[in-house]
Amino acid sequence: MPRIKFTLSYDGTDFCGWQRQTHAAKPSVCETVQKALEKVFNEEISLFASGRTDAGVHALNQVCHFDTTRDPERLKNFNLSLALRHSLPSSIVIKKAWLAPDDFHSTLSPEGKTYRFLIHNAAEPSVFLNRLTQWERRPLDLVYLNECSRQLIGEQDFKSFQSVGSTVTNTVRVISQAEWAWRRPGIAQFTVTGSGFLKQMVRNIVGTQLLMLRKGHSPDKMKEIILAQDRKAAGPPSDPQGLYLMRVYYPLDLDNRCREL
Repeated sequence: MPRIKFTLSYDGTDFCGWQRQTHAAKPSVCETVQKALEKVFNEEISLFASGRTDAGVHALNQVCHFDTTRDPERLKNFNLSLALRHSLPSSIVIKKAWLAPDDFHSTLSPEGKTYRFLIHNAAEPSVFLNRLTQWERRPLDLVYLNECSRQLIGEQDFKSFQSVGSTVTNTVRVISQAEWAWRRPGIAQFTVTGSGFLKQMVRNIVGTQLLMLRKGHSPDKMKEIILAQDRKAAGPPSDPQGLYLMRVYYPLDLDNRCREL
């Protein structure tokens, strides 16, 4: 069975998250895309992704895959984005697609991910940005926030930033990038790259740093929070609408064996 890998972007505002949720008032991104695929391919589809995003969280490059019974010869020059365009809401866009090898798995094969968190830092909120950023009225000190973030770098146990409801037992991760910058005046961005992330880990890290800034804690407190390995030691999660899945990294040999459709 041919395996198709593809990337998509979505505005997560109108969804309950990537994964289907029982009794959720909103649809999930997964079920929405899966139904569109089943309509186009006229068969039952099992859709996999690089990871789950929470309700309200966005993605610029979520990576997915599915298997199909369609003849590989019929997939040559097949435009997945065009085929699904009229079956998907405007908040979901298929970007690129590839014919992937059998040993590629969007969930199991990643070597790392990059997330970005956006904050609208202004005296008043913006009606045009409130779906896509977290609003913070108090001035942000990015020098301070970067001092906090530097203590995240390296291989450490990030249990303090794992929200409840996860079955993951190994909470050690490697963070290679964690930095704040002004994207433009009034818009701050936190970019973090790691080998993997725990449940709501990025939102909990951002929320903790903002709390430390408000309370005037020393940046060294971040290390204390990490070493505590206790969720109660950290701060509350930041708002979901500020978070974006930016990129998922796969082994080079797998990428090289994917043929673009």
